[in-house]
Amino acid sequence: MKYRARPKVKIALPTDGELIILDGLWELGEGTVEEVANWLPSNPRANYKTVQSLLRIMESKGFVQHKMRGRAFVFMPCVTRAEVGRLSTKRVVDRNFQGSHSAMLMNLLDSNHIKEDELDELERLIQQHRERKIKDGASR
Repeated sequence: MKYRARPKVKIALPTDGELIILDGLWELGEGTVEEVANWLPSNPRANYKTVQSLLRIMESKGFVQHKMRGRAFVFMPCVTRAEVGRLSTKRVVDRNFQGSHSAMLMNLLDSNHIKEDELDELERLIQQHRERKIKDGASR
């Protein structure tokens, strides 16, 4: 019996508009269409129906869910900012840098002026990450 390789499931990333709405929900915790629309940048003012449509699309994609508060739908995020960030970063690394994290970091460092204090912070974070990995490995 032959087994077929399972196709890789492509996990969707939020569009730019969906990400703005997610930012609002992450900030608010939860909100009605009106509350989310009022939170959004007001230049130009967000259209209620557009926000409502985007929230329903986002719900079908699994980014948000809703509950009822009286007659109003209250939306809450199903994904965290960190999850979206990890997936976005992975997509960039895979697509632009053939999966090489060091190539991505070198591109970032070479193409932008990084301040000394930011470099120090990056070094500190890398050291903390290494120490955490060693600690986690020792506790297993």
